[in-house]
Amino acid sequence: MNNQDFVPFLQKNWQEAGFQKPALIQSKVFTAITEGKNLVGIAPTGSGKTLAYLLPLFNKLVPGNPSQLLVLTSSQELAMQVVEVARKWLAGSGMKVQPLIGGANVKRQQEALKKKPEVLIGTPGRVLELITAKKIKAPTIKTIVFDEVDQLVQGQSLQLIQQIVKATDNNTQHLYFSATADVVLAELNQFESELLLVDVTEEDDSQGDVQHFYLEVSERKKVEQLRRLLNLPSFWGMVFFNQLNDMGSAEEKLLFHHLPVASLASDQAKMSRKAAIEQFKKHQVLGLLTTDLASRGLDIEALPFVVNTDVPLSEESYLHRAGRVGRMGNTGVVITFVTSQEKADLTKIAKKLDLNLAPIYLFGGELLTQAPIKKSEKKKNEKKSKKSKGKRRK
Repeated sequence: MNNQDFVPFLQKNWQEAGFQKPALIQSKVFTAITEGKNLVGIAPTGSGKTLAYLLPLFNKLVPGNPSQLLVLTSSQELAMQVVEVARKWLAGSGMKVQPLIGGANVKRQQEALKKKPEVLIGTPGRVLELITAKKIKAPTIKTIVFDEVDQLVQGQSLQLIQQIVKATDNNTQHLYFSATADVVLAELNQFESELLLVDVTEEDDSQGDVQHFYLEVSERKKVEQLRRLLNLPSFWGMVFFNQLNDMGSAEEKLLFHHLPVASLASDQAKMSRKAAIEQFKKHQVLGLLTTDLASRGLDIEALPFVVNTDVPLSEESYLHRAGRVGRMGNTGVVITFVTSQEKADLTKIAKKLDLNLAPIYLFGGELLTQAPIKKSEKKKNEKKSKKSKGKRRK
């Protein structure tokens, strides 16, 4: 795969993006996708999976043919992020991208579909609703991409995507992308056969240098430590909570201390969620507080910090949260708050994910990798030093 493999508008956009060579997952799947094969693409977070499927599919789009490509995502945020990338790479083609997400005005979406967009990107519930209402002609869909498929094959979403697939033509190409293979393959094997597996997890070196630390803290002091982190001159990061209630309580306390934070929650209105992400991207807020909702697919360029205020509930959760840093070769730091009781749980996760986990200390307005010497200890050491000097003089 290289620039010469693309149609003219993609060649131009590739040059303007300043790309020298494709990411590993992009080069590995290009030919198979171009040939119309069904496949599962597994690659680490931040390794270029979105362009891995968009570029070869855009390369074979036919202008004027409606609803050729459907991309399904697990969240509204991820859908809108893919829309943003898709519009950038379709620039100069004259082709249209239509987002179809829950929470947005369905009548406006129906009107937009009358303009016959070539590319549809949305969440399963809204897409199925529009197919059922015959606003999308499912047989015209040539390819369906399932982005972050490990989330899409869980719970009610699995039933929704099965109904969407059933409504499309038998020859429709199916592409499944994820950062983790285990859950995906087990689920897909139940209703898909003859899938090509492309797993570059072991080979991929696009992940930047990410350091993993734990900060020991009592439960009642977690928000105080978070406040001290947010006061560091270099801090700008995503802050994860296991429970929405804890996130809401922390946000209240941080805003009371005039710290610039925003929150991202599943029960927020669409515009409120969008505003929070935009504020964070523009550095208008230093911390974006969220749950696992935003750990999937949200791409914040060169994000330096991820903070877990609780130990994530699974290795998969830790992996996707940590995947917000170190994307496309950038460096990053992941800090997990642990109580003395939680430390063993984090150690288990680190062992399973083969992480180098080290302690970190927040002291005197700095993050230290060596335990600081407290004043009382310092005085004791000074007294000992004086005594030993006195003995030597005698």
